[in-house]
Amino acid sequence: MTKIIAVTACPTGIAHTIMAAEGLEQAAKQLGHDLQVETQGSVGTRNTLSAADIAAADVVIIAADTRVDIARFADKPLYETTTEPAIRNGVEVLKTALASLPVAKKPASSPAAGLKIVAITSCPTGIAHTFMAAEGLEQGAKSQGHTIKVETQGSVGAKNTLTAEDIAAADLVIIAADTQVDKTRFAGKRLHEASTKAAIHDGAALVRTAIEQAQVQSAEVGAVNDDDQVQQAKAQQAATRTGAYKHLMTGVSYMIPFVVAGGLLIAISFAIGGINVFENVNAGTLGWTLFQIGAKAGFTLMVPVLAGYIAYSIADRPGIAPGMIGGMIASTIGSGFLGGIAAGFLAGYSVKWMSDHIRLPRTLDGLKPVLILPLLGTAVVGLLMYFVVGEPVAAALATITAWLKGLQGSSAIFLGLLLGVMVAFDMGGPVNKSAYAFATGLIVSEVYAPMAAVMAAGMVPPLGLALATFLFKNRFSLDEREAGGATAVLGLAFITEGAIPYAAKDPLRVIPALMIGAAMTGALSMVFGCELRVPHGGVFVLPIPNAVTHLGPYLAAIAVGTLATTAALFFLKRPVETQVVSAS
Repeated sequence: MTKIIAVTACPTGIAHTIMAAEGLEQAAKQLGHDLQVETQGSVGTRNTLSAADIAAADVVIIAADTRVDIARFADKPLYETTTEPAIRNGVEVLKTALASLPVAKKPASSPAAGLKIVAITSCPTGIAHTFMAAEGLEQGAKSQGHTIKVETQGSVGAKNTLTAEDIAAADLVIIAADTQVDKTRFAGKRLHEASTKAAIHDGAALVRTAIEQAQVQSAEVGAVNDDDQVQQAKAQQAATRTGAYKHLMTGVSYMIPFVVAGGLLIAISFAIGGINVFENVNAGTLGWTLFQIGAKAGFTLMVPVLAGYIAYSIADRPGIAPGMIGGMIASTIGSGFLGGIAAGFLAGYSVKWMSDHIRLPRTLDGLKPVLILPLLGTAVVGLLMYFVVGEPVAAALATITAWLKGLQGSSAIFLGLLLGVMVAFDMGGPVNKSAYAFATGLIVSEVYAPMAAVMAAGMVPPLGLALATFLFKNRFSLDEREAGGATAVLGLAFITEGAIPYAAKDPLRVIPALMIGAAMTGALSMVFGCELRVPHGGVFVLPIPNAVTHLGPYLAAIAVGTLATTAALFFLKRPVETQVVSAS
């Protein structure tokens, strides 16, 4: 007979806490083990585990949907899960916990106890995932007895910025980002990189992985004398990269503010001076001037910025100048955002190759990042853009642009359906961001319909869930119903990630329902010919004149998709009471 102790907890501390405890107790009786469960609820802690109980235990199970202090279990094998598996299948939870005893065991004198950790989180849009990842890391570190400070690099700039003193005192650095983050200030520190998804999904596991796998971060120039160590550090750095997607998303994240500012100024100029405000006859007027700022300055910089920061993501700061210059060339020769993407990758990988292979005496090594790499990289990218890449890409972009502008009937429906499905599939993940990057890039080429479809479809998942929690209360837990209001606000703001908590609990039923509604909205938006000049903001940018065309049908498309998702949730999700009965 194995001696097991457990702790159950949920945000409200009522139903799920007690039900999880009962599920584990029944499973223990069925398997013939001795189990004692502490419940942490809104009425306080019940059946509190004593020091003697903990000392006598063979394994500890934490079945919780909120943070539980596990410091008192430091010398015990520990298995963590949520309340739902304990409610639905306590036997499997116990078997898994017992099977993982050798892996879960942690010595009391673990050198990783009480670390000082600093972290950075960042995502392409700098909104939901950035802050959700920060919260995941904070909870994960604190649950293991570590202290942590997380800097968020979001759309409003860096918050909770790490100071030089914070970094100097840190034992470990964690970067959870989907974009390139400047790591030069962490030279000499143990550093581990991961995606925001890893931090959101299981912050505690990411912290443990970082403690085990972190590598010392080298300075850019002259930090290590031994050539083998330099090559090893570069190999480790390359292993942490997430490939072309991360580089593209870095470029998109820096491009978005230019798209937003330029698009809104153009919309405002049309509202002031009419649709022909840009003509020379209106020169000097407020509307004409705002159009020049938005179109001739803001939009002109979008492709160079996209290319420059793709190159920066690959080759760090030496890649910025070649990338931006290559992006400017792409704009002037008509290859648009596709040419900018090509220029960014050409610049990034060519500069990175030169940085790795050009060897100079130590006295001249400082010239590489400021003179040699930008000069050679710009020359290489410029020549390739003019003589090799630019013309074919320009032709391809012209073909795509003509096809998109001429979409009608079934073709428009198919594209709208595809974009809607992609947006709702992973709610801010790689598939969602790929659709978003595609639509955002087309704004540069004055193709606005895909952007309208993507934003409308992205609003539907959280809006449909919020409405369902209000109409069909028996299909959602108390916690989910209480969160419905906040989820609705996130949906109105085009933050699709608001649907993640619901999808994570019941993905096989929730995600298809979200995809149905989003696909319908995307298709209707395309069929109605709706166009959007601003890549973010949700309903809060719609009142701006000319920000969206066909506003009435556009709102109707969002409403239809929201209702479709709500109806699908009614048919796909089972009542909570039914799920509990079947589990027991």
